[in-house]
Amino acid sequence: MGLFWTETHIVMILGLILGLMLTSHIILQKRSSSGTMAWLLVIIFLPYIGVPLYFMLGGRKMRRRASQKNIIGLEQVVEPVEKSENPTDHLLQTYNIPAAAAGNDIKLCTTGEDIYKSFIELIESATKSIYISTYVYAKDDIGKDILPRLVSKASKGVEVKLLLDGVGSLHTHHRFFRSLIKAGGQISYFMPVLHRPFRGRANLRNHRKILLVDGQKVIAGGTNIATEYMGPTPSSKRWHDLSFVLEGPAVVYYAKIFAWDWEFASGKKLTDDSKVPSHNSNTKERSFIQVVPSGPDVPNDALYDSLLSGIYTSQERLWIVTPYFVPDEPLVQALILACRRGVDVRIIIPKKSNHLLADIVRGEYLREIQRAGGKIFFYTKGMMHAKVLLIDNQFALLGSVNIDIRSLFLNYEIAVFVYNQSTINQSEEWINKLLLSSQEGIAQASLVRRLFEGTVRILTPLL
Repeated sequence: MGLFWTETHIVMILGLILGLMLTSHIILQKRSSSGTMAWLLVIIFLPYIGVPLYFMLGGRKMRRRASQKNIIGLEQVVEPVEKSENPTDHLLQTYNIPAAAAGNDIKLCTTGEDIYKSFIELIESATKSIYISTYVYAKDDIGKDILPRLVSKASKGVEVKLLLDGVGSLHTHHRFFRSLIKAGGQISYFMPVLHRPFRGRANLRNHRKILLVDGQKVIAGGTNIATEYMGPTPSSKRWHDLSFVLEGPAVVYYAKIFAWDWEFASGKKLTDDSKVPSHNSNTKERSFIQVVPSGPDVPNDALYDSLLSGIYTSQERLWIVTPYFVPDEPLVQALILACRRGVDVRIIIPKKSNHLLADIVRGEYLREIQRAGGKIFFYTKGMMHAKVLLIDNQFALLGSVNIDIRSLFLNYEIAVFVYNQSTINQSEEWINKLLLSSQEGIAQASLVRRLFEGTVRILTPLL
């Protein structure tokens, strides 16, 4: 009996020490107060669930695994021949984000067919290198269509590197790419989670989408490599998405970000022979493009802070297109205040997304914004996966970033702030077409519905 009580006492002491260590770790994280409180409550009242869950999901920018990845410090590689006068550009520079580069060409790909065509054309044009980073590479018809094209290029001596996320491409096994590896291509998975689930990796997902060819052109945005995102012919089952083709000096920053990600995932350095693409003299309007990464490998939260600042300084228009809307408290408050100032706030989301939890949680946030004068639109023609944000005529934000807590604070993401008027106008036209297939307004919810949404909302900071 004495031995039993001794062992119990030791276990209790160890549990207390572990609890204090986890509590300290949670408090030191740069989280919202609601996120901190949610984790503390789960660990204190449900320790058998909370402690293992925290070890699986880990912290934020202080995870042991994340700290092994080199911090992205983008140097000002492109010396601006012209300077942007945009205040967001200046704000981002205070976070050591390089100034917006002029002389770029950017073309929006507004359909799955456009994206597919540009994707294939870019791959076929490669003479030196093809670097692909994607969250999802599916072994479906599109995955099988693109693979032999990569194999063909690799067999001709083109350097082909494919970086896949360990969760997003979990079902696409290494065997699927055997022909590419045999031809000389290289595959690497970003933070596999199956073998070591208790190292804080489960939340550290690489959500960046990049197709970079010869260091000169890039396709980026929200599109993954799967049939629901792209294809040669129209499909009623295809998701509505948006990507863009970028050519010009800003491409060099995509090259450097891919190189950092590749080195972390594969343990091998890329030869840094990427030359800054020249300014495009044919560009009628010099496109000021600022490439902004975010995630655990980026100091502070430059992208989030610039977004928040833009909302607070908006005067006329604030249009948001996102597949998932799960913001934190400061973002919601900023949007509500923008509505009350008379800003034209519009949020366009799919009527039904592919994530039920996100659809449940978004309800109360959207109602708060609608009550303040904002307009809520639900896209009704299937899943809408695009990510676009317009603030006045200041900038268009395009890339892989969703307006949700995971994307803003946990995932490795990449976006561009586009400061030229023509791209802002094109984005506006695209959104207006989206609105033609959308229903306006979110209905009031019953008491039971609001209680359910509120319960789930408490848990969102844990995700």
